[in-house]
Amino acid sequence: MYEFDWTSIPGALPFLWQGMLVSLKITAVAVVFGIAWGTVLAMMRLSSLRPLAWFAAGYVNLFRAVPLVMVLLWFFLIVPQLLERLLGLPPGADVRLASAMTGFALFEAAYYSEIIRAGIQSVSKGQMAAASALGMTYGQAMRLVVLPQAFRNMVPLLLTQGIILFQDTSLVYVSALADFFGAAYKVGDRDGRLVELLLFAGAVYFVICFAASQLVRRYQKKLKTA
Repeated sequence: MYEFDWTSIPGALPFLWQGMLVSLKITAVAVVFGIAWGTVLAMMRLSSLRPLAWFAAGYVNLFRAVPLVMVLLWFFLIVPQLLERLLGLPPGADVRLASAMTGFALFEAAYYSEIIRAGIQSVSKGQMAAASALGMTYGQAMRLVVLPQAFRNMVPLLLTQGIILFQDTSLVYVSALADFFGAAYKVGDRDGRLVELLLFAGAVYFVICFAASQLVRRYQKKLKTA
């Protein structure tokens, strides 16, 4: 019968914390740039200019049809070479974190785009008509009238997608990057206590994601009662 031994966890906490910082960095960068690029894609997809709409639709469909782990592998193999050429980095420079951030941001932008597009379409068309009557251009109306209302409606969905993104950061193991999951796996493998470390990592993911989801639910209830 397997005997659990948790004694290796306290000494590994500093290393695990460093891994958690990597996971949080990837999440933060991917959320910020994913929402920014996703907003552009959503507006392109709603544009009356067909080339822009086709490009946005093709981008979204491509990234939503490809597994995230495959996208991360692509960027792990491609981005280092591009950065070496553009920035003049020495061959073999460690750009795994930059590659992971780029891959996650571009991948998540496809999902954020669909959330934002639905949010824009949820705003009454009368708002755009009223903005036009006040002499606003299309860009001004979107920026000052439509998007603020749309983002207010879709904040819970954007936050929920951010929680999913945090969970997905564990997939950076394909690039041997020491995120929280990767750090837990390395410590467990080193100390011969892989089961304990993976159970501990799973418990940490559960606590963080459950707490975040509860906060999102509370915020969503406040929006409904406001």
